[in-house]
Amino acid sequence: MKHRTRRKRFASLPELPNGLVDGTLRKLLVAAFALASLGHVAIAQESRRDAFFWLGQINKASAVINTDEGLLDKTMAPQIARGLQSVLTAGDAPGGKRPGLVITFEPLLIDAAGVQATLLHAGRSSQDMLATVRSAIQRDDMLRLNKQLEQTRAHLLRLAQTHADTVVPNYTNGVAAQPNSYGHYLLGHLAGFDRDAQRLHEAFTRIDQSAMGTTVLNGSSWPLNRERMAQYLGYPATVDNAYDAAQILAAEMPVEIGAVASSISLHVGAFIEDVMVQYAQPRPWILLREGGGNTYVSSAMPQKRNPGLLNDTRANASRVLAMGVGRLISQHNIPPGMSDNKSSHDTSALIASTISTLQGFDKVLSGLVIDPERALEELNLDWTASQEVADVLMRKYKLPFRVGHHFASAVVSFAKERNITPRDFPYADAQRLYAATVEREMSIENVRLPLSESEFRTTLDPVAIVKNRATAGGPQPSEMARMIARSGQLLSQDQQWAAQRHDRIEAAIRNLDRDFARLATPK
Repeated sequence: MKHRTRRKRFASLPELPNGLVDGTLRKLLVAAFALASLGHVAIAQESRRDAFFWLGQINKASAVINTDEGLLDKTMAPQIARGLQSVLTAGDAPGGKRPGLVITFEPLLIDAAGVQATLLHAGRSSQDMLATVRSAIQRDDMLRLNKQLEQTRAHLLRLAQTHADTVVPNYTNGVAAQPNSYGHYLLGHLAGFDRDAQRLHEAFTRIDQSAMGTTVLNGSSWPLNRERMAQYLGYPATVDNAYDAAQILAAEMPVEIGAVASSISLHVGAFIEDVMVQYAQPRPWILLREGGGNTYVSSAMPQKRNPGLLNDTRANASRVLAMGVGRLISQHNIPPGMSDNKSSHDTSALIASTISTLQGFDKVLSGLVIDPERALEELNLDWTASQEVADVLMRKYKLPFRVGHHFASAVVSFAKERNITPRDFPYADAQRLYAATVEREMSIENVRLPLSESEFRTTLDPVAIVKNRATAGGPQPSEMARMIARSGQLLSQDQQWAAQRHDRIEAAIRNLDRDFARLATPK
């Protein structure tokens, strides 16, 4: 009963708290979640943008451009366009054929428009077409991953704002190290996910290039308009080197996407493992809220509440890591241009698993409950504030740091041998140990501890230590406000980045469909 009552004292993490920053950031956070909700609609709309769809777009663009530029006889264009449209319409019907290879798509086109439809194949091959199809699919997948990553980052930012003043233990080498603001800790994790977003954006830029017109590996004798083709397919640029397009870049990008996914999974796993440590403690200061799929009971031991959500999310992160490294292994020791690692299905599965892992991580964040009193008790039971003693003696009283460190270490050793907590440590013993340390280290006798008893107690206060940090990037209120505001700005900029690329692709699809429709129904 006592254990159950203690858990009720845990403070649930609120949905959208007020905190250190103004209403502008709050609006940014609300917008981040609104955009994430809209993302589900976008995903549904793009769910049919498979290899068949993009082969259709490539054929549409080839028909429009080559007709305009005299590479395709204008009298043949309407019949070819109508045949192509019939193939696409049939593929969109329930149970319709949606081949994803050039050699399986083309027979349907010949059946619908006649063999003259293969005139569209001027100056292209399955190599540049499939390289473009795969990059287009990767591009959509990466934007979906980016949207989920934005939501996760916004969630961390909200919690950091909420817990800017919540003081908890932090750990190094698996051992309680120093007191810290939980909000500051969360911002540290957020910084890792921010870098994941940067890596994603950088990888996206390399994906976001059109291979069309490079044919097999060294171009074509046909004077193709590669730039216009790129625009119709929503690309801002073309791959510069024709050999690179399908032989090097197309095989390289799945490896880079795997690296981005692996980094995300490592950050998820590290956070979860830190929480898992608490589940080995009889009186943890952080747990998952019971029920709702977060925890489950043991079949044999009534007292156990196993953290199923943590276990599942960590396992998913491990699977992502295995798949991400697999992209690298698949590309290892093969000649340029081989298809071993090019499969868009494998890369899409990797990205889908990464999105699922982040969604599980969001549930973890929503399910966390913290007992601030228990966290402070944990700090005051151990000597995580002892470094501050050495820092204050050096900063304020000019004592060499190593001497102050040895004094603090002597205090800790004395206390642990006698089971004395920081709050109860006798000031007289502190004075005695200080004099002995200075005499041993500096050969000066009968030196008095310069810290008064009141100052000695304050120096060991975890809350005071956190608030009095002066380092840029620390947990003190002024720096927390600055970093929270900056993180909000980064999120806003990233949302604009994603919106610009999404809108560019959608506009290109609309423009191509409009111009193709005119080709199919000439005046």
